[in-house]
Amino acid sequence: MALSSPLMRVSCSLTPAAAATATTAHSNNTNKNNNFLCSHALDAVHIRRATELADKSAGFTSPHPNFGCVIATQSGKVAGEGFLYAQGTRPAEVLAAEAAGNFSRRGTAYLNMEPGDCHGDHAAVSALVQAGIERVVIGLRHPLQHLRGNSIRALRSEGLQVHVLGEDLSGKLIEEARKSCLLVNAPLICRAASRVPFSVLKYAMTLDGKIAASSGHASWISSRTSRNRVFELRGRSDAVIVGGNTVRRDNPRLTARHGGGHMPMRIVMSQTLDLPEEANLWDFSDVSTIVVTQRGARKRFQKFLASKGIEVVEFDILNPREVMEYFHDRGYLSVLWECGGTLAAAAISSGVIHKVFAFVAPKIIGGKNAPTPVGELGMVEMSQALDLIDVCYEQVGPDMLISGFLQPIPDATPVIPSVDETYEIDPTVTPYESRIIFFYKTWDPYGAFSNFSPHAIKMPDASGDYATWLSVEHYYQAQKFVGVDDPVARDCVGNIKSAKSPEEAARIGRSMQRQQPDLVRSDWESVKIEVMYRALKCKFSIYPHLNSMLLSTAGSVLVEASPHDLFWGGGRDGEGLNYLGRLLMQLRSEFLGESPTSS
Repeated sequence: MALSSPLMRVSCSLTPAAAATATTAHSNNTNKNNNFLCSHALDAVHIRRATELADKSAGFTSPHPNFGCVIATQSGKVAGEGFLYAQGTRPAEVLAAEAAGNFSRRGTAYLNMEPGDCHGDHAAVSALVQAGIERVVIGLRHPLQHLRGNSIRALRSEGLQVHVLGEDLSGKLIEEARKSCLLVNAPLICRAASRVPFSVLKYAMTLDGKIAASSGHASWISSRTSRNRVFELRGRSDAVIVGGNTVRRDNPRLTARHGGGHMPMRIVMSQTLDLPEEANLWDFSDVSTIVVTQRGARKRFQKFLASKGIEVVEFDILNPREVMEYFHDRGYLSVLWECGGTLAAAAISSGVIHKVFAFVAPKIIGGKNAPTPVGELGMVEMSQALDLIDVCYEQVGPDMLISGFLQPIPDATPVIPSVDETYEIDPTVTPYESRIIFFYKTWDPYGAFSNFSPHAIKMPDASGDYATWLSVEHYYQAQKFVGVDDPVARDCVGNIKSAKSPEEAARIGRSMQRQQPDLVRSDWESVKIEVMYRALKCKFSIYPHLNSMLLSTAGSVLVEASPHDLFWGGGRDGEGLNYLGRLLMQLRSEFLGESPTSS
C-alpha cells in the first residue's frame, strides 16, 4: 500500500522527472555547490521512497511502527529495498541489505525512522554495518524516549556517517521529506506525545451536508469507489468505533473486506446500552467487538453480550478521552471513528480527533431535521470554526474526498525531563527504587518480557524432535490444538507455526478457538500454564541478554500491563491474575538460585 493511500497522503512530492534530474546531476555535475544541492535532492527522493515502503505494512498486522529502508550505491542508484512486515519479523534494513548484496558496499542507507525494537535486538544496525554501508540518512529519531538515539549512537560508534533530517540536513526538499516520515508514523508519534491513539474521523455526506435523510435512511450516500476507500482505511486501523445510534439505525458490520490479514477491532460506545439484541456486530466469527458503557448500565444486557462473547468495559464517566486513554493502554495506535454527529462532536470537543476524512457526494437531499456529520460544538460565530491543516482534495469516483488535520502531529522529539531533573522537581519520585515493573508491548522498556518479542525458541514435539518457533506466542497458540485428531486442527497448528508475525499467530489461534472451540485440546485449561512456563524457560535460558535483563529486576514485582486479559495480565485496575508476571518472577527466582553469585 503506497504512501499515496488516504491516511498518509501529502501534497508535496518530487516528480519522477525531478528525481531523475537529481540522480543525473548528483553523478555528473562537478560543481561543488551544485553537487551539494543535488545530493540533498537525492536524499529527499530516497527518504520519501523509504516512507512509501514503510507504509506498505499497514493493513497486514497491527499495531506496530512502520519502517522502510532504501540502499543506494555511490552513484545514487537504488540497489535494495525492504520494509518491516510486522513487529517481530525481519527488519527492513536486513531485507534491503540482502537485496542489495555487494552493491551496498560504500553505499548509503535511507531509513524513514531510526531503528528500534525490544531489548537486545541489534539486527538492523548489524545488517547495515556488515553490508559495508558508509552513510546512513534517517528521517527522524525514534519517538519513544527509551529508544531515541540508541541506534544512531550505535551506527556512529561503528564508524558510519549518520545524517538526521532537520538536524544534519536542512532545506525545503529535506523538510518535505521529513514531513512524509512524520505522517507515516503519526500513530506512534501521537502515542508517544499525547497518550491517546491517532484518531481519524470519517464520514460521508451529501452536497448539502446531510449524512442521512430525515427518516434516518443513509444507504448509500457515497459511491462504491468511496466505500472501497473506507474499507482500506479500516484495514489500516487498530479499531473502528461507532455509537449506539449507528448500531440501531445502520446495523453495520465494520469489516475491512480486504481479503484477509489484519481486521480492526470493532468498538461500540453507548452510555445507556440501549442496543438491539440482534446486530451484525454481535457476530464475531471474523473479528471481535468491544462495548464500552457507563458503569452500571443495563446489567442484564451486559450479561447477554457476555454470553455471546462480547467484551463489555465500564467507565465511571463515559467520554471519548477516557475511552481513548483506555485503548492507548491496550496498545492501540490508530482508531477510525465512523460515528454519528453527536458522538463526533463529543470526540472533537474532547480533543481526541487528529484527522478528518469527509466524502462529499454530488447529491442534495434537504430536510430540516436530517442529521449532519458533526453535532453541537457550542460555537456561535464563524470565527470559532475549526480550520483543517494540510488540506487535500481528491476526486474518488463521482465524490470529492476532503481530508486534513484538526491538530498538528506532535513534536517527534518532545523534551522529557531526565530522572535527575525529575528528582530535583519532586524528590519523592525515585524510579530506581520502583517496586513494580510493568511490561506489555514489545516497544516498551521491558518489552522483551512480552510473548510477542522477536525471540525464536526450540521446543520438543511429542516424538522428542525439536522444532523452531518464531516466538513464544507462536508456540503457545499452536499448543491449543496439538494432539487433536482432526485435520482442521493439524492445519491450524501448521498455519500458526508459519505465521509471519506473533500478531498473526495470535489472530489465527484465537480465531480458531473462538469459532471452533471443539478443536481445542480437552486438557488445555489445566496445562496452559505449564505450556507457557516451558516456553518462557526456554526463551530466557537461550538468550543471555534476556536472562540478565530478567535477573536485573530482582526485588521488583513484574506485571503484564494488559488492561483486558485478566488471566495472563494484571487487568485494568489490578484485578487480573497476572500469571505471565508470576511465571517470570518464578523463573527469576529459579535462575537466581542457580547463579553462582547468589549464595
